[in-house]
Amino acid sequence: MTADSVTAQWLDLLQAPSDLVDPVMVRAAYAQPRLRELYPGVSHGIMFFKQGDGLTGTPVGGYVYPRETGRFWVRGPLGVGSLGEVDTLEEAFALVVASLPQDSESAPTEEL
Repeated sequence: MTADSVTAQWLDLLQAPSDLVDPVMVRAAYAQPRLRELYPGVSHGIMFFKQGDGLTGTPVGGYVYPRETGRFWVRGPLGVGSLGEVDTLEEAFALVVASLPQDSESAPTEEL
């Protein structure tokens, strides 16, 4: 994985149309320095992260799901289960960061 591919993906998501992903969600994730080092992905309004690139990377940290109630559910990585349901995106992404492996290697990226 290169820092260039991570940076390019973040840039794409930060500039993506709002029908692809909620821009507020992307900005809240990007505010977390550890998440900026990971490859971000979105699917059906859910945001997740990978070590490596989008095709071959390993999912880490968890998945943030918006709820119709305005809250956010955070599911952990495979085999972990639920990390919790919270009121704000900041809390949701803090749960994702807290569940990242301590030894995770990621590509250093500069802030966009």
